[in-house]
Amino acid sequence: MRILTCLHTMEIGGSQINAIEIAAKVAALGHEVLIYGPPGELCPMVAGLGLEFVAAPPKGEAPSPRNVAAIADVVREREIDLVHAYEWAPSLEAAYGAYLRSGVPLVVTVLSMEVPAWVPKHLPLVVGTEEIAEQERGLRSQVYVIEPPIDTDLNAPVADNRAARARFGLADDDVAVVSVSRLNAHLKLEGLLAAIRAAGGLDPALRVRLLIVGDGPARGELQAAADAANASAGAERVTLVGEMLDPTDAYTAADLVIGMGSSALRAMAFAKPLLVQGERGFWMPFNPGTLPTFLHQGFYGLGDGKDGTERVAAGLTSMIMNRVDWPGLGDYGRQVVIERFSLAAAGRRQVEIYEAAMKDRLSLAQRVSSLAHPTAHLINFKKHLATERIKGRRS
Repeated sequence: MRILTCLHTMEIGGSQINAIEIAAKVAALGHEVLIYGPPGELCPMVAGLGLEFVAAPPKGEAPSPRNVAAIADVVREREIDLVHAYEWAPSLEAAYGAYLRSGVPLVVTVLSMEVPAWVPKHLPLVVGTEEIAEQERGLRSQVYVIEPPIDTDLNAPVADNRAARARFGLADDDVAVVSVSRLNAHLKLEGLLAAIRAAGGLDPALRVRLLIVGDGPARGELQAAADAANASAGAERVTLVGEMLDPTDAYTAADLVIGMGSSALRAMAFAKPLLVQGERGFWMPFNPGTLPTFLHQGFYGLGDGKDGTERVAAGLTSMIMNRVDWPGLGDYGRQVVIERFSLAAAGRRQVEIYEAAMKDRLSLAQRVSSLAHPTAHLINFKKHLATERIKGRRS
């Protein structure tokens, strides 16, 4: 098969990295995979894995007629057999163009914590957790789960971490708490702000250094919070490291990791104790007792809406005071990743989904009909956004 994997952005982020890594495994199984998206930071990763990159138009409002036509042109010119769109915008742009016009099979992956109502319900859907799959099975017939896969060869413990710790200026007795995350204004911002406040207020005797690796639109707000925490503590407790295309040294230098989703799983692959971050004040340590929860809902959660500062502070303090447990927690986490989140297995499963999609094709009339409801949902959503923008300008 010749497959076009469509991404909404090539910025560093879990969904995009998962897409590229799975694409490489699919290619290794004998298929031709092209990565399509607006040029960005992950292009060197695509090249390094031996995949071809096809540039999409620059990011803009989505879905747009320009993007719909661009995907359709690539599908026609490159004689694509199947399109795999990640997240809702590429899925609609592929659906309105190549899928609707020529019937090229389309598979959709949504790794967000909820699937928007305007993602077409007749298309094969891949999600990242069993909990989301259970919700979607009541709405659509073809729902698959591929948990965020991890390359456990590339993401593995390093015996000597002295060079990595020196890179970040860590003393031997510093406890390095590391977060590797895209610094977005939604999803992760609330938790990172809570972690910064917590790090600034912890007992100085704990010697905590919080390293936040990543970049994004929320960096200014996070830097201001870090400056305030450091000023309050009278020492540098929080450091915004910036973007790292390869965060191996950050994970290697860590004593503890805070994170969600694929970042949490990578920490486990590096055999690091983990405090899982969610939203609305959710924080929960990973251990054998909490594993069933995370296998069901993903490495993420929703709290009660209260400020999570005290919770992350309590979680980190407990883990630091019980550092004798670190080796066992690290080994256990890595074993879970090896057994449950293998990248090779994800590649094989993805090919099975592609093969099923190739056999299940709709007529033109069925394709037109199937896109009516998603279009109505999208129009209502855009009307809501426009109304909110008008209210914002008036207030």
